[in-house]
Amino acid sequence: MSKAHRGRSLRETPSKSRGTCPSCQRSAIKLLYEVELSGNKTKVCKQCKAKVTA
Repeated sequence: MSKAHRGRSLRETPSKSRGTCPSCQRSAIKLLYEVELSGNKTKVCKQCKAKVTA
């Protein structure tokens, strides 16, 4: 089973992939999933990705 969204790969990204989600405005959350919001590709949290794909 793949573990692409934790560990070493996250340490190499700026601020360890944490920030404020542009969709739900939660702060200090992992922004790991790239989705298209209003014509732009942005990174969102796990919960918002589930809402977009559902």
